Amino acid sequence: MKFPTMAFLAVAAVLALPACSSTDVVRAPVEATIGQQLIDLKSAFNNGALSSREYDSQRRRLIDSVK
Repeated sequence: MKFPTMAFLAVAAVLALPACSSTDVVRAPVEATIGQQLIDLKSAFNNGALSSREYDSQRRRLIDSVK
């Protein structure tokens, strides 16, 4: 390639980059079932991330949310 062609491509790429950037983060909605949330809660308790009191409270909150 000749230098002017390469320079044109470089300038075109630099000008195109701002059009591709965005500060918005797009995330797919994640909806875990109550069962999955209970499994995750039990796992957190078993790994020591939650006390027995915290586990019982959160478990009851999840169960009550489906009533």
